[in-house]
Amino acid sequence: MTEPRLKQVQCLDNRGLHRMAYWQWGDPSNRRVLICVHGLSRQGRDFDTLAQALSETYRVVCPDVVGRGQSDWLAEPAGYTIPGYVADMVTLLARLDAEQLDWVGTSMGGLIGLGLAALPGSPLRRLVLNDVGPAIEYSSLQRIGTYLGAPAHWATVDEAADALWAISQSFGPHSREQWLAMTRPQLKPDGAGFKPHYDPAIAVPFRMITPELARGGEAMLWHAYDQLRLPTLLLRGADSDLLSHATALAMTQRGPRAQLVEFAGVGHAPTLIQPEQVRAVSEFLLAA
Repeated sequence: MTEPRLKQVQCLDNRGLHRMAYWQWGDPSNRRVLICVHGLSRQGRDFDTLAQALSETYRVVCPDVVGRGQSDWLAEPAGYTIPGYVADMVTLLARLDAEQLDWVGTSMGGLIGLGLAALPGSPLRRLVLNDVGPAIEYSSLQRIGTYLGAPAHWATVDEAADALWAISQSFGPHSREQWLAMTRPQLKPDGAGFKPHYDPAIAVPFRMITPELARGGEAMLWHAYDQLRLPTLLLRGADSDLLSHATALAMTQRGPRAQLVEFAGVGHAPTLIQPEQVRAVSEFLLAA
């Protein structure tokens, strides 16, 4: 497998500067750019399969959102919020100097894309929201909160893969080889073994979300969604506990009237590794 190039960009926060890493596939001079942004506790290498499939057409850029992967950790955990991530992506877009820009966002990465797409003058041309929308089921947030930021240490990659699979079976069927490939970038060396790649402090603002805050956030996200006019593809795991079928249907009827594709036997969230998932994204992005 061809390896991506690891690059970085300096971004501003209220304590100074932090470094955001990003993985780049394809011709670095290609001004047709696809940004792929991962979920809450993941990192940019999640998109290796999709990026390889599209790297002949696009320069594919897969950031490690701050606090994850190869990026810096913030000095102030309160900075781990969607508006802060959107600001980082604006800095990244300036660095990339793209003429044409499309976006694929899984879960949190979809919310970042939604926030960016709703900005006046947004450069986004096409948007893929992977198993996320304005209304997020609170019970799913509670489930994620049971493991997010919890201390962990694994002696081997295989032990880590088993532990991560125990909390990730909603991703749907994967071969052992596929799951090991997804697991390795999730790990950081820790003494004689490994620990999760992300800053445990990303859980601090996450755990402050109450049902009341969630409802307020939902209203703001629907307002942002209703402003969108760009072609939008909505992917959903048919068994998702985060994006309800009712919310997905509503997203096809308001705002950009998203095209909906659901994947049987998958919950939250499709990993965009399986051929039918890669095909759905590729056909939508290349349709124009």
